[in-house]
Amino acid sequence: ENLTFPNFFQIPFEEISRHDASIKGQWNADFFKNDNPIVLELGCGRGEYAITLAKLHPHLNFIGVDRKGARMWKGCKYAIENHLPNVAFIRTQIQFLQHFFAENEVSEIWLTFPDPQPKRSKVAKRLTSSFYLDIYKRVLQPSGCIHLKTDSELLFDYTKEVIQKLDYKILEIQEDIYGSDIENYALSIQTYYEKMWLEQGHKIYYMKFCLI
Repeated sequence: ENLTFPNFFQIPFEEISRHDASIKGQWNADFFKNDNPIVLELGCGRGEYAITLAKLHPHLNFIGVDRKGARMWKGCKYAIENHLPNVAFIRTQIQFLQHFFAENEVSEIWLTFPDPQPKRSKVAKRLTSSFYLDIYKRVLQPSGCIHLKTDSELLFDYTKEVIQKLDYKILEIQEDIYGSDIENYALSIQTYYEKMWLEQGHKIYYMKFCLI
């Protein structure tokens, strides 16, 4: 059913690995019909962040990205039924991001509870590894920032080390966002997985950084 939603985009993995999507560089002109900044939610699942932020910020455009289409069905349907023209979803693997977005086309990226990939053999698959940061840098505006929200202390510490090693800039760090008053409402948005981790007593970590 996802394919019938006008806010859902999918190109077969074997095709997108060889060709750019036709909408690359044209998101604002062809889909959103405005010049507003584009914000990505990577590994968006049900799209809770993209949907909630889109309602709060109608002057921004939000695109959720995930490799599993079934997860995004709820977000696509909700956006249409609630008349949110500033939300879209893409089914693809994140390593193909540059096939969907042109250089400087994205203003911000949210990484909401990505898989921490705890095994040493899977370190390169962490969404804050240097491999993925290089992909983000290709589509982000120079002043664009990345938000990481995670319950994994391992991923949080790893990301901090990677950012410092690459001499990028950490703008904000919170090691327990619910341990004090939340001034940034965006941090209080809770995904399906976040609610699950909170029920299990996990702390929630947050980091904001830029790739300059």
